[in-house]
Amino acid sequence: MQLKSINKQRYREHLNKVIVGTIAIFATLSLGLSTLIIQLFTDGEGTHFWINLGGVVLAMIIVWQILKAYQNHDYLTEIKYVWDLKQTLNLITRAHKKIQAGVDNNNPSAMRILLFSYKGSQQVYQLDDNTITMSELNQKIAALEEKMTALNLPIEGDVFQHEWLENLTS
Repeated sequence: MQLKSINKQRYREHLNKVIVGTIAIFATLSLGLSTLIIQLFTDGEGTHFWINLGGVVLAMIIVWQILKAYQNHDYLTEIKYVWDLKQTLNLITRAHKKIQAGVDNNNPSAMRILLFSYKGSQQVYQLDDNTITMSELNQKIAALEEKMTALNLPIEGDVFQHEWLENLTS
């Protein structure tokens, strides 16, 4: 994965519209499908909890398929990029102990992975206006870059390859 520079305003605008649209479609489908199923297959009497639940599940599947079908549309470019970045950062976080052990042992791949994690987190925090821990993160980046410089390693934190993590954790 490669870190990309994206337009924060466009990202936030599109994300907010997609969230609102998804909620509206989901709510409409849930109510509409539940009502339709109740009208077609019951006498309308009594509780219809399971039918309503079925309508919600069916609406969820439909909304998921719509999002999946349009995931590569230009309108969703930034949203999909941030989604993929967050998934990659989560993958790295789950292996943090092994990565940190590699960094402690001056493993270049571990350092590149950790630097990517820091830089990716920095980008996500900025895009989501989550700047509370930014100074701490900047200190970690500076310390890691200093260590990499002392070891004459290139400071490349904008690229991540899954093979690096697989080799480190296997």
